[in-house]
Amino acid sequence: MHTKETVDIDGSPMEVLVFQPEGDGPFPGLVVCQHIPLAHSGLEKDPFVLDVGERLAAAGYASVTPFVFHWWPTNESIEVKRDGFRDDNAVKDMAAAFDILAGLDSVDDSRIGIIGHCWGGRLAWLGACHDPRYKAAVVLYGGRIKTAMGAGAPPPISLADRITCPMMGIFGNDDQNPSPDDVADLDAALNAAGVEHSFHGYDGAGHGFQDFNNPERYREAQTKDAWEKLLAFLDSHLK
Repeated sequence: MHTKETVDIDGSPMEVLVFQPEGDGPFPGLVVCQHIPLAHSGLEKDPFVLDVGERLAAAGYASVTPFVFHWWPTNESIEVKRDGFRDDNAVKDMAAAFDILAGLDSVDDSRIGIIGHCWGGRLAWLGACHDPRYKAAVVLYGGRIKTAMGAGAPPPISLADRITCPMMGIFGNDDQNPSPDDVADLDAALNAAGVEHSFHGYDGAGHGFQDFNNPERYREAQTKDAWEKLLAFLDSHLK
């Protein structure tokens, strides 16, 4: 189960889904950055978004998922939203989501991480670069981390030295965005910045391999193993 809140970001209302475990807490928390397939509609219409929140709650994590495409009309195309995306706006969105999560009575605000799949994987990296309050970050096949979005914005890979928390990366070895070469560049950037991290690549898996809504992409065995690894990582740093 989840609840929904709305927060104003520079005059634009942003919906945020809030998931909480059963019990009183205090629980560790996660800001969950959404993937892009249903950027034209609300989060509650996306079974994958709901499943991630429910999985994390079952594992003992409170979480919030902000709808970062609120800057456009809901009927605007995904292509327009993707091409016009601005990192400075996304940083505001994630900061507001963090504050909602940290403000919950059931959440220990000293134990909050960030996680995201696909588009959200890029945002998880970006959020970790801009907010030192995060204690852990998980990037699942986040593409375009080497690409700047918005006028004057640096590519997130160039901000690796701002990351202050441990990071886990999960990737499909058949993916092309990020490709294995891209993943090697991300690994090198974190190494150069001295960021504690571990990367896991899966053979036979491409982009979005955890998305059960897409039978062509979904890989059950790799998904199961990746969830086990990421929850163990989060438990070690947030519990």
